[in-house]
Amino acid sequence: MSLLRRCSRTACGRPATTTLTYVYADQTAVVGPLATYAEPHAYDLCEVHSERLSAPRGWEVLRLVHDDPHAHSSDDLLALADAVREAAQPRPVQEDGTERAPFEMREVARKGHLRVLRSTD
Repeated sequence: MSLLRRCSRTACGRPATTTLTYVYADQTAVVGPLATYAEPHAYDLCEVHSERLSAPRGWEVLRLVHDDPHAHSSDDLLALADAVREAAQPRPVQEDGTERAPFEMREVARKGHLRVLRSTD
């Protein structure tokens, strides 16, 4: 058994570099880094087929680019540091003595499992 995963396209023997998954509810095709393990509902694609991929009319193709799966961008680290700082700040107290969240969030848009939130303060 070969440990190298091959492209899922018929008659293509090149090594797989990306994984294609479909989100049928959102009419979206997602091409991202090669998945950790082969899954029956995902397709492994070589670099050539990944770049030439097209979706049916009305569908959106999302391409997730991530060169090194073990590297963290400075944006990721800054966001984590900001979240830790925010969690460490004391929360304001309301008139009734209960703690109040520093700000309230309101959902303004949704795409599948992703939500766009806006601060109401």
